[in-house]
Amino acid sequence: MRFTMTRRKVALTLGLAALLAAGTATAVALTGPQTSQAATTVTAAATRAISCDTAAGGAHFYDGPSASKKYDSRFSNSAALPKLGSYVPQGIGTWWNWSGSKNLLLVSMYHTGKQSLIVGIDPATNKVVGDVAIAETHSGGITTSKGWAFVQGSTNGIRKYKLSTLAAAMKKAGTPYVKAVGSERKVYAASFLTSYGDSLFAGKFNDKGRGKMYEYKIKSDGTLTTIDKAWEIPTKTQGLLVTKSHFIYSTSLGRKNLSNLYVVRRGQPDLDKAKLSCFRAPSMSEGITEFGGKAYLVFESGSYPYRSDPTTKNVITRLHKASISSLTSLA
Repeated sequence: MRFTMTRRKVALTLGLAALLAAGTATAVALTGPQTSQAATTVTAAATRAISCDTAAGGAHFYDGPSASKKYDSRFSNSAALPKLGSYVPQGIGTWWNWSGSKNLLLVSMYHTGKQSLIVGIDPATNKVVGDVAIAETHSGGITTSKGWAFVQGSTNGIRKYKLSTLAAAMKKAGTPYVKAVGSERKVYAASFLTSYGDSLFAGKFNDKGRGKMYEYKIKSDGTLTTIDKAWEIPTKTQGLLVTKSHFIYSTSLGRKNLSNLYVVRRGQPDLDKAKLSCFRAPSMSEGITEFGGKAYLVFESGSYPYRSDPTTKNVITRLHKASISSLTSLA
């Protein structure tokens, strides 16, 4: 999924708050959830213009124009993404100690009408160690916790896979098929998902304004229990990395448009009240994960539907990485 950040104005009328797009700019006014109002009442929802740093970085390490100096000074190239000629990468997660003391980055990929893939990349060598097929899904997010891998199924469904089964399949030749355990867990939305400790976070992509996500506690059998509190998330959120103190959101829409990364201090579910920072990233960013103190960001722009299109602003075929501390220090 893709996006462009636009300047937004809130127009107040009797009983209606309308969001008007007014061309490309460096600030975004994000509105809170709309509520019905009496015809005689004029109420403005709390909003804040969130400014995203657009200062160009000059020399940079990827195709196309510089996204921003903040991005270029923090990120660098990492592992090459495989199978871009026939699959589109979406989610990325981390699998600690998948085989003895070895670790994996898991990239979920899709091709409409075909089985989806989970690809394992060794972050120590940047080499692909194997891949498995799963039932077709857009695979907008993938994560592991408590012996399970969780992957987006339907738009509002999460599938689970036994890590022991996934490990055995990942070590086999070819691309073996792995079946999900049980039926998918229906949630508010699973456009993206990630985990931190025994919590899974999943939310809804919204290109019209702020979205929201929920936290789910993960039990040893893979059951998810909803925490009854929604978190407000930026417009066009595609991926999320969670640390003890911060949320880092990857947001994007559109091959012609730059992405944004939001670094948000945890603790405040209302973005209007949260301490945060935003800066431009290359186009078509998707999932983001953490391993070894580094953030790993995946892009779909280097895959077959987009890489030969001259309007694709940044064609990126590798993961990009940055130190977590260089990002969280911004907010």
